Amino acid sequence: MAQIAFILLCHKDPEAIIQQARGLTAVGDCISIHFDARAAAADYERITSALKDNPRVVFARRRLKCGWGGWSLVAATLLAVEAAVEAFPRATHFYMVSGDCMAIKSAHYAHAFLDAEDADYIESVDYFESGWIKTGFREERLIYRHWFNERTQKRLFYASYDLQKRLGLTRRIPEDLQMMIGSQWWCLRRQTIEWVLDFCRQRPDVMRFFRTTWIPDETFFQTVVRHIIPGTEIRSRTPTFLLFTDYGMPVVFYDDHYDLLLSQDYLFARKISPGATELKRRLGALYASETRDFRISNEGRRLFHFLTGRGRTGRRFAPRFWETESTLGHERTLIILACKKWHVGKRVLRRLAGASGIAALEYLFDEEATPLPDLGGIQKTMEKRTRHRRALMRMLFDYHQTDRLMICLDPNNMDLLRDFQNDRSVTKVLEIDCVFSESYLAGHARRVGLAGETTPAETLATLLPTIRADIAFESDALRDAGFEHFLRLSESAPPKSNAAALTELLGISPDQALAIVSDPGLFSD
Repeated sequence: MAQIAFILLCHKDPEAIIQQARGLTAVGDCISIHFDARAAAADYERITSALKDNPRVVFARRRLKCGWGGWSLVAATLLAVEAAVEAFPRATHFYMVSGDCMAIKSAHYAHAFLDAEDADYIESVDYFESGWIKTGFREERLIYRHWFNERTQKRLFYASYDLQKRLGLTRRIPEDLQMMIGSQWWCLRRQTIEWVLDFCRQRPDVMRFFRTTWIPDETFFQTVVRHIIPGTEIRSRTPTFLLFTDYGMPVVFYDDHYDLLLSQDYLFARKISPGATELKRRLGALYASETRDFRISNEGRRLFHFLTGRGRTGRRFAPRFWETESTLGHERTLIILACKKWHVGKRVLRRLAGASGIAALEYLFDEEATPLPDLGGIQKTMEKRTRHRRALMRMLFDYHQTDRLMICLDPNNMDLLRDFQNDRSVTKVLEIDCVFSESYLAGHARRVGLAGETTPAETLATLLPTIRADIAFESDALRDAGFEHFLRLSESAPPKSNAAALTELLGISPDQALAIVSDPGLFSD
């Protein structure tokens, strides 16, 4: 059965470290601690004194002063790994954690998880092709030497970089290495760890290269493990659940995240807030418990991006020049049915198209499978349709040989609605306002991946008000946008009011409009 030797890098909060070490070792696992030499000596004494009688705790033989982005983090990790390999000969796996990490599964579950596959868990993707680095230095991390820390020695860091760049003092990447990159939070098998240490002793050229590489904790182990271990034995993922904001800062978890964390397909989570005392208490008890079954829904990452993306999606960039300078045509009318319930929107579209004879297309900017004619490739992907939206619509008008066209659009596409509204053609918007039951919202959350079939009811209950508020926000944004031709078809409005809206929208007779809105199945789910 798996026995884990945790590799703990930490620099603060000695009491939390003591509790973390006691909790992880209480069930038979081990821990090797490197405590930053920049921290107070009294804090280190406090930790060593509290844990000196615990045979499952060992300390790195030397303490290094660590700095973000520098080699010191890798060097400290190697020191802790060496201590763990020597002190714990029965350890089968070595798991990298920080003082902010806590288990979100029981030890029984974690051991069974590691026993299930003979593999290493380390995010390891191609450095140049993966797009893992979003901003800042990319190739510059490797081909220039970085002797100074960017955060503490900013002027020296950039002066050294500028001088090397000006003089062309680049260096080659070791020829036999494929550079990889990924999260520093990994779990490696004992054999892999021993081979990594052997590699470090046998390849001083590689060690020299990484010592002056910028942010090597994201590349050293990721590259070396991929070099010495067959790809079939590597699971390119971190076993630690972590999220980052748009600004590159790690997301912090608090007391009310307990159910969410447990439902993720990970063994640990980072970062737990120092003030989340109740969350720490519950997670500490969880690791020592007999719990073996967890309902994994894994919606955490998508849920975070959904909640933080409100107000940002579709509003970041100005329209491209080929969109603002093109037009659908002065004499043309585009009718947009904005409906959150797509099945209702499609049903209304078909009824209106049948009554008016207007050519109609369903959610062509929301569903890639929407049937479209061959327009030279511009219609093939959602990205192309959205990027060249005016050109696409102009071609559809020409294809159907009509001056009136009707489409469905999800209300969250405010950038598209505004762009069509600003065109020289006539754009009419009909908001189809539906009633949303709790069961429908729950189903919607599952359909879009914000929840799974096993998402805890408590998590779902906290999510539904947010989804309802988001739908209401989109409806308010539609009404507040000031569209010149804006009408509403509401499930809760009287038939006569709805019929008047359709008559104004399409120019059909009041009787035709009343027949459509009087259908009891028009808004049916």
